[in-house]
Amino acid sequence: MVSKVERGKGFTLIELLLVIVILSALATMIIPRLKGRSEQAKRTIARADILINIPTALKLYELDNGGYPTTEQGLKALIEKPSIPPFCDSWNGPYIERKSILDPWGREYIYKYPGEHGGDYDLYSLGRDPDDDSDNINNWE
Repeated sequence: MVSKVERGKGFTLIELLLVIVILSALATMIIPRLKGRSEQAKRTIARADILINIPTALKLYELDNGGYPTTEQGLKALIEKPSIPPFCDSWNGPYIERKSILDPWGREYIYKYPGEHGGDYDLYSLGRDPDDDSDNINNWE
């Protein structure tokens, strides 16, 4: 005699389709809210670097060496002892724990000493679009 197929084990096609529809509906509600958040996070990281992280390292450098790195020495002087004048006999770095100082878009922060905008130095990022000045992030505004 042929045995009966047991019911109740596994999912029916309708149950699977219902789960797919529910997941799709949730995704269409959540994904638009998350869109653009990565760009906002990058701007926040760059702003923190420009206003807090790098200035703290520059201040430590200045305390040890009696001045900020020159424009030519750049922010690299925070990571390794400068190899171009003025040489720093009391360099006690690295002053920042990074291998390179890049903005969230993968470009180097721009550093100028002395500053042209009223501060000791100018520090800024060109933002997402280097050709659009409206998304620049700087330490003087």
